[in-house]
Amino acid sequence: KDYQASVQAVLDKALDGVETANFEFPLITKAGARIEVLLNATTRRNEHGKVIGVVGIGQDITARLAQEREYSKLIDNANAPIFGVDTFGRVNVWNKCARKIVGYTLDEVMGKNLVQEFITNEYKDAVSTVLDEAMTGNETANFEFPLITKHGIRIEVLLNATTRRDEQG
Repeated sequence: KDYQASVQAVLDKALDGVETANFEFPLITKAGARIEVLLNATTRRNEHGKVIGVVGIGQDITARLAQEREYSKLIDNANAPIFGVDTFGRVNVWNKCARKIVGYTLDEVMGKNLVQEFITNEYKDAVSTVLDEAMTGNETANFEFPLITKHGIRIEVLLNATTRRDEQG
C-alpha cells in the first residue's frame, strides 16, 4: 500500500502525456513474495494523437538489486583499501579498510573531491590524470602515490584504477 499512490501518480502522469522512466517500487506477488520492479510508463495514443491509455513495462530487478548489495558488501569488507569516485572526482565508495588506514569516516569523505582534498600537492596532477584515464577505459596498475591520513601522516599507496560502469555501460 505504501507505493500504490506513487505508482498511481506515474500512471496518471502518463495519461497526461508525461512519460516516466526507471521508477522503482516493491510489488507483492499473489503468493506473498516481495519483488522489486522497474517501471517505465508511456502514453498510448490513437492514430489522431488522442490519449487512449498507458503502456507500462515492468521488469523484475530483485536479483540485480541483491547482486548490487552483495557487491557493495564485498567491497566494504575487503582487506585492502578501496575507494571510488564519480565522473566529477567525488568520493562515492570508501570501504572499511580505507577508513581504518586513512582515518577519515564515510561522512568526512563522501561527496568530497578526492584529488583536491586528500592528495598531496605534488601528486594532484598525476593522480587526476590516472583517474581521468580510468574514466575513459584506460586502466592503470600499481601507480604509487602518497595519501595524507587524518592525523597528518604520509602513507604510500599503490593505486589500481579501473573503470566502473553502470548497467548502460
